[in-house]
Amino acid sequence: MFDEILVPTDGSDCAAAAVGNAVDIASHYDATVHVLSVLDSRSQENAAHQARGGSRAESVVEEVTAEVTTAGQGAERAVRTGVPYEVILEYVDEAGIDLVVMGTHGRTGVERYLLGSVTEKVLRRSDVPVLTIRDTEDGSGHYPYESVLVPTDGSAAAGAAADVGLDLATRYGSELHVVSIVDVLSMGMDVRSEMMTDALEASAREAVDEIADRAGGAVGGVETAVGYGSPYKKLRRYVEENDVDLVVMGTHGRTGLERYLLGSVTEKLVRTSPVPVLTVRTGEAGSE
Repeated sequence: MFDEILVPTDGSDCAAAAVGNAVDIASHYDATVHVLSVLDSRSQENAAHQARGGSRAESVVEEVTAEVTTAGQGAERAVRTGVPYEVILEYVDEAGIDLVVMGTHGRTGVERYLLGSVTEKVLRRSDVPVLTIRDTEDGSGHYPYESVLVPTDGSAAAGAAADVGLDLATRYGSELHVVSIVDVLSMGMDVRSEMMTDALEASAREAVDEIADRAGGAVGGVETAVGYGSPYKKLRRYVEENDVDLVVMGTHGRTGLERYLLGSVTEKLVRTSPVPVLTVRTGEAGSE
């Protein structure tokens, strides 16, 4: 599933946090890690400035590549100039990348900086899965992934994410958590809607059981749950209460993601999750 893994880096702590996750995943898939640093062409004021930036980028890429190869993984390295998110997406296509691993700022920082950032733009446009890693203050990590959460609502997007989550959990021998949250309040329901609520719960249970059945004995155990309330809040709480190491979630198609990621459950979890979130896009909703 993951043969070519891309880690864009600028030498920051949050970028460094992504490297360890990328190397760990690569070790389970025997994958090559591509280390890419992009000089932002919009900030290259003059030749001297560009030379300094290029030298620093080369040093960062060399250092990260050494970390990857020391861990026993194959590595490719590149320094490019351009608009960062555009260069990253171009590299994904050019190098046949299967997974992008990127850092974000801390919880408060993500709230402030993810929107409009390189990571957010890659998330919105990438045709391949994107794993976002939050830099923790104590430098701790959540890999190897011993516990993987796959939220589902029975949609095609959730199904695509489940394929990835099941593959990862199988490779790692992780415990798999499959959860569906019924958000009845957002549908304007009240106590008179008991029949509809029962139908939604039954649908959620069916979606959860379908993924759990597919897991079979290939993973290190399966836990399922159906809950009620605000989906992203309930999922965040589930992550914290069940020591989840990785969340794997679906998004809509390219245009759909532009429209729906903002304010969606996935976007809110990417912004606030204390653990890495792997987003999987499905379908083409049209051109941008």
